[in-house]
Amino acid sequence: MIENTEENCEKELLVIDLRKANWFGLLTLLAAVVIFGIPYYGLWSEQFTLVHIKASFRDLATRYSYLLGLIPLGVIAAGIVFHELIHGLTWSLFTRNGHRSIKYGILWKYATPYCHCKEPLEVRHYILGALMPAIVLGILPSVTAVITGNFYLLAGGIFFIMTATGDFMIVHLLRNKEKTARVLDHPSEAGCYIYRQIPQRRPE
Repeated sequence: MIENTEENCEKELLVIDLRKANWFGLLTLLAAVVIFGIPYYGLWSEQFTLVHIKASFRDLATRYSYLLGLIPLGVIAAGIVFHELIHGLTWSLFTRNGHRSIKYGILWKYATPYCHCKEPLEVRHYILGALMPAIVLGILPSVTAVITGNFYLLAGGIFFIMTATGDFMIVHLLRNKEKTARVLDHPSEAGCYIYRQIPQRRPE
Protein backbone atom coordinates (compact mmCIF):
# COMPACT_ATOMS: atom_id res chain seq x y z
CA MET A 1 0.00 0.00 0.00
CA ILE A 2 1.46 3.38 -1.03
CA GLU A 3 0.16 6.76 0.03
CA ASN A 4 1.41 10.32 -0.34
CA THR A 5 2.63 11.72 2.97
CA GLU A 6 4.20 15.01 1.88
CA GLU A 7 4.39 17.01 -1.29
CA ASN A 8 7.57 15.30 -2.46
CA CYS A 9 7.44 12.02 -0.56
CA GLU A 10 5.45 8.79 -0.61
CA LYS A 11 5.08 6.11 2.05
CA GLU A 12 4.75 2.37 1.53
CA LEU A 13 3.72 -0.02 4.28
CA LEU A 14 5.45 -3.41 4.35
CA VAL A 15 4.10 -6.01 6.77
CA ILE A 16 5.17 -9.65 6.96
CA ASP A 17 2.50 -12.30 6.66
CA LEU A 18 2.36 -13.88 10.11
CA ARG A 19 0.43 -16.81 8.64
CA LYS A 20 3.59 -17.72 6.73
CA ALA A 21 5.93 -17.13 9.65
CA ASN A 22 5.69 -20.71 10.94
CA TRP A 23 6.62 -22.11 7.53
CA PHE A 24 9.49 -19.66 7.22
CA GLY A 25 10.57 -20.66 10.71
CA LEU A 26 10.73 -24.32 9.72
CA LEU A 27 12.70 -23.44 6.58
CA THR A 28 15.08 -21.30 8.63
CA LEU A 29 15.57 -24.13 11.12
CA LEU A 30 16.20 -26.62 8.33
CA ALA A 31 18.69 -24.28 6.63
CA ALA A 32 20.57 -23.71 9.90
CA VAL A 33 20.75 -27.45 10.60
CA VAL A 34 22.07 -28.14 7.10
CA ILE A 35 24.60 -25.28 7.11
CA PHE A 36 25.96 -25.85 10.62
CA GLY A 37 24.71 -29.25 11.77
CA ILE A 38 26.12 -31.28 8.91
CA PRO A 39 29.68 -29.87 9.20
CA TYR A 40 29.46 -30.29 12.98
CA TYR A 41 28.50 -33.93 12.60
CA GLY A 42 31.27 -34.47 10.09
CA LEU A 43 33.89 -33.07 12.47
CA TRP A 44 32.54 -34.37 15.78
CA SER A 45 30.63 -37.52 14.88
CA GLU A 46 31.90 -39.33 17.99
CA GLN A 47 29.62 -37.11 20.09
CA PHE A 48 26.57 -38.76 18.54
CA THR A 49 27.38 -42.28 19.70
CA LEU A 50 24.98 -43.75 22.27
CA VAL A 51 27.79 -44.13 24.82
CA HIS A 52 28.74 -40.45 24.56
CA ILE A 53 25.13 -39.25 24.74
CA LYS A 54 24.44 -41.29 27.89
CA ALA A 55 27.66 -40.05 29.50
CA SER A 56 26.76 -36.43 28.70
CA PHE A 57 23.30 -36.77 30.26
CA ARG A 58 24.77 -38.39 33.38
CA ASP A 59 27.29 -35.56 33.68
CA LEU A 60 24.59 -32.91 33.35
CA ALA A 61 22.34 -34.65 35.84
CA THR A 62 25.19 -34.85 38.34
CA ARG A 63 26.35 -31.24 38.01
CA TYR A 64 23.08 -29.39 37.49
CA SER A 65 20.37 -31.72 38.75
CA TYR A 66 18.38 -28.98 40.48
CA LEU A 67 18.79 -26.51 37.59
CA LEU A 68 18.45 -28.89 34.66
CA GLY A 69 15.02 -27.58 33.66
CA LEU A 70 15.71 -23.94 34.49
CA ILE A 71 18.96 -23.46 32.57
CA PRO A 72 17.43 -23.79 29.07
CA LEU A 73 14.52 -21.52 30.02
CA GLY A 74 16.91 -18.95 31.44
CA VAL A 75 19.08 -19.01 28.32
CA ILE A 76 16.03 -18.61 26.07
CA ALA A 77 14.61 -15.73 28.14
CA ALA A 78 17.96 -13.92 28.25
CA GLY A 79 18.47 -14.51 24.53
CA ILE A 80 15.09 -13.00 23.67
CA VAL A 81 15.91 -9.88 25.70
CA PHE A 82 19.38 -9.56 24.18
CA HIS A 83 17.87 -10.04 20.71
CA GLU A 84 15.89 -6.82 21.11
CA LEU A 85 18.78 -4.98 22.77
CA ILE A 86 21.04 -5.82 19.84
CA HIS A 87 18.44 -4.42 17.43
CA GLY A 88 18.29 -1.21 19.42
CA LEU A 89 22.03 -0.77 19.96
CA THR A 90 22.75 -1.30 16.27
CA TRP A 91 20.03 1.05 15.00
CA SER A 92 21.03 3.69 17.55
CA LEU A 93 24.42 4.00 15.84
CA PHE A 94 22.69 5.54 12.82
CA THR A 95 20.11 7.80 14.49
CA ARG A 96 20.44 11.51 15.19
CA ASN A 97 19.42 11.10 18.83
CA GLY A 98 21.27 7.88 19.55
CA HIS A 99 19.63 5.45 21.93
CA ARG A 100 16.96 8.02 22.83
CA SER A 101 15.35 7.15 19.49
CA ILE A 102 14.96 3.51 20.53
CA LYS A 103 11.89 2.24 22.36
CA TYR A 104 11.52 -1.16 24.02
CA GLY A 105 8.33 -2.79 25.14
CA ILE A 106 6.13 -5.87 25.03
CA LEU A 107 3.49 -6.71 22.44
CA TRP A 108 0.97 -8.26 24.78
CA LYS A 109 -1.09 -9.52 21.84
CA TYR A 110 1.82 -11.81 20.91
CA ALA A 111 3.38 -12.02 24.41
CA THR A 112 6.74 -10.98 23.00
CA PRO A 113 9.17 -8.10 23.61
CA TYR A 114 9.92 -5.66 20.81
CA CYS A 115 12.37 -2.95 19.82
CA HIS A 116 11.16 0.08 17.86
CA CYS A 117 13.35 2.72 16.20
CA LYS A 118 11.49 6.03 16.12
CA GLU A 119 13.67 7.57 13.40
CA PRO A 120 13.71 6.57 9.72
CA LEU A 121 16.97 4.90 8.66
CA GLU A 122 18.71 4.19 5.39
CA VAL A 123 17.76 0.80 3.98
CA ARG A 124 21.25 -0.63 4.53
CA HIS A 125 21.35 0.54 8.15
CA TYR A 126 17.90 -0.83 8.89
CA ILE A 127 18.83 -4.19 7.35
CA LEU A 128 22.05 -4.32 9.38
CA GLY A 129 20.12 -3.72 12.60
CA ALA A 130 17.52 -6.30 11.62
CA LEU A 131 20.15 -8.98 10.95
CA MET A 132 22.54 -8.26 13.82
CA PRO A 133 20.79 -10.42 16.49
CA ALA A 134 20.88 -13.42 14.15
CA ILE A 135 24.58 -12.79 13.55
CA VAL A 136 25.57 -12.23 17.20
CA LEU A 137 23.33 -14.81 18.89
CA GLY A 138 22.99 -17.35 16.09
CA ILE A 139 25.60 -17.42 13.36
CA LEU A 140 28.74 -16.59 15.38
CA PRO A 141 27.97 -19.13 18.15
CA SER A 142 27.16 -21.78 15.53
CA VAL A 143 30.45 -21.19 13.72
CA THR A 144 32.30 -21.30 17.05
CA ALA A 145 30.51 -24.53 17.95
CA VAL A 146 31.57 -26.20 14.69
CA ILE A 147 35.18 -25.20 15.37
CA THR A 148 35.28 -26.15 19.06
CA GLY A 149 32.87 -29.10 19.16
CA ASN A 150 30.53 -27.52 21.71
CA PHE A 151 27.13 -29.10 21.05
CA TYR A 152 25.22 -26.88 23.47
CA LEU A 153 26.57 -23.79 21.74
CA LEU A 154 25.48 -25.26 18.41
CA ALA A 155 21.96 -25.96 19.70
CA GLY A 156 21.67 -22.44 21.09
CA GLY A 157 23.01 -20.86 17.92
CA ILE A 158 20.58 -22.75 15.70
CA PHE A 159 17.70 -21.88 18.03
CA PHE A 160 18.47 -18.16 17.91
CA ILE A 161 18.84 -18.25 14.14
CA MET A 162 15.32 -19.66 14.03
CA THR A 163 14.02 -16.94 16.37
CA ALA A 164 15.25 -14.35 13.83
CA THR A 165 12.81 -15.66 11.21
CA GLY A 166 10.70 -12.48 11.36
CA ASP A 167 13.83 -10.37 10.82
CA PHE A 168 14.77 -12.44 7.79
CA MET A 169 11.26 -11.97 6.39
CA ILE A 170 11.52 -8.18 6.77
CA VAL A 171 14.93 -8.15 5.07
CA HIS A 172 13.45 -10.23 2.26
CA LEU A 173 10.79 -7.56 1.73
CA LEU A 174 13.48 -4.85 1.63
CA ARG A 175 15.93 -6.66 -0.63
CA ASN A 176 15.08 -4.73 -3.81
CA LYS A 177 14.24 -1.34 -2.34
CA GLU A 178 16.04 1.77 -3.52
CA LYS A 179 19.22 2.67 -1.66
CA THR A 180 17.99 6.25 -1.32
CA ALA A 181 14.77 5.17 0.43
CA ARG A 182 14.31 5.53 4.17
CA VAL A 183 12.86 2.87 6.45
CA LEU A 184 10.76 3.61 9.53
CA ASP A 185 10.13 0.72 11.88
CA HIS A 186 6.43 0.10 12.51
CA PRO A 187 5.65 0.86 16.18
CA SER A 188 3.19 -1.99 16.77
CA GLU A 189 3.16 -4.38 13.80
CA ALA A 190 5.68 -6.80 12.28
CA GLY A 191 6.74 -4.50 9.49
CA CYS A 192 7.98 -1.09 8.47
CA TYR A 193 7.31 1.95 6.30
CA ILE A 194 9.35 2.83 3.24
CA TYR A 195 9.72 6.55 2.45
CA ARG A 196 10.93 7.52 -0.99
CA GLN A 197 11.26 10.83 -2.72
CA ILE A 198 8.89 11.60 -5.58
CA PRO A 199 10.88 12.91 -8.57
CA GLN A 200 10.21 16.61 -9.06
CA ARG A 201 9.13 17.81 -12.46
CA ARG A 202 11.25 20.49 -13.97
CA PRO A 203 9.35 23.65 -14.87
CA GLU A 204 8.75 23.90 -18.61
